[in-house]
Amino acid sequence: MRFYTKQHQHYCGVDLHAGAMYVCILDAAGEIVAHQNIPTRPKSFLRLIKPYRKDLAVAAECMFCWYWLADLCAEEGIAFVLGHALYMRAIHGGKAKNDRIDSHKIAVLLRGGTLPQAYVYPKGMRSTRDLLRRRNHLARKKAELLSHIQNTATQYNLPEPLGRIAKPSERGDLPARFADPAVRRMVEVDLATIEHYEHLLDGLERELVRMATLHDPVNLALLQSIPGVGRILGLVMLYEIEDIARFPRVQDFASYCRLVKPSKESNGKTYGHSGKKIGNAHLRWAFAEAVVLMLKGNKPAQAVVQKLASKHGKGKAFAILSHRLGRAVYYMLKNQVPFDPQQFLRQGT
Repeated sequence: MRFYTKQHQHYCGVDLHAGAMYVCILDAAGEIVAHQNIPTRPKSFLRLIKPYRKDLAVAAECMFCWYWLADLCAEEGIAFVLGHALYMRAIHGGKAKNDRIDSHKIAVLLRGGTLPQAYVYPKGMRSTRDLLRRRNHLARKKAELLSHIQNTATQYNLPEPLGRIAKPSERGDLPARFADPAVRRMVEVDLATIEHYEHLLDGLERELVRMATLHDPVNLALLQSIPGVGRILGLVMLYEIEDIARFPRVQDFASYCRLVKPSKESNGKTYGHSGKKIGNAHLRWAFAEAVVLMLKGNKPAQAVVQKLASKHGKGKAFAILSHRLGRAVYYMLKNQVPFDPQQFLRQGT
């Protein structure tokens, strides 16, 4: 957890919503100099903070509509701090809760140096990252439809398996294998939707690769030097990490990627684990997928997994290898070197 500790003459806490924003401005002594609910329009916000622009810091909680406020502050040369929503428990800890109270508490946390920070993703690559996330969402929806067809075949106990219907060439006369007209029509609808998804995904992937070669071709090539990391996993890692320099230590990076289990300790005793859901779920998925794909046809890596599985179990063996891969990616990007399979497999063996 990182706190914003810089000192300013004025501190602005914003309880941000889609159509309105409650703004509270404190001076260096902690006195309220402005406290007002205004529309979410740049001109309204700039008009309110105009008398306090000199050495001002603005803070808002991380939620779905913070982009425009961060961009506005960057354009106007105003310090902007994004509060980590899961860590900002002080906002919800009071007996009463409303927008006016929340904006004041954000300003107080900012002034006191106790505002937990989230990462303000730079504007340059942010929209492409969101497009990539949308692509992955569509890919999951396509997979759900394929699973629905397979489940329907099981439901009606078809005499022969459907095969690898994820490949268009394997589908053939798939609807005709269902005797009931309504079921056949349902499968036809699923297939038509799948084909539409495939058309969208094909175009999106080509466009994303083109954007990535403009944004950061060197790091993309380094990531794709990992066996099993192809076009999509390389893009996910590239855009979700953005800049490896934002992680001072490899432990910080592993924690952000959800590759470690944080423990709860007090008075020398351990009380289990917590915080497993704090971090980047997209990177957690990417590293888990990369480890599975790395093992295909890779006998040295398979031997390492077998050794780890005999000691810890299969699930933990994959988790250990994912953590190891995360550490490798950190040093690859930090030192600008490609993946070294021999060194990777030597670690911890």
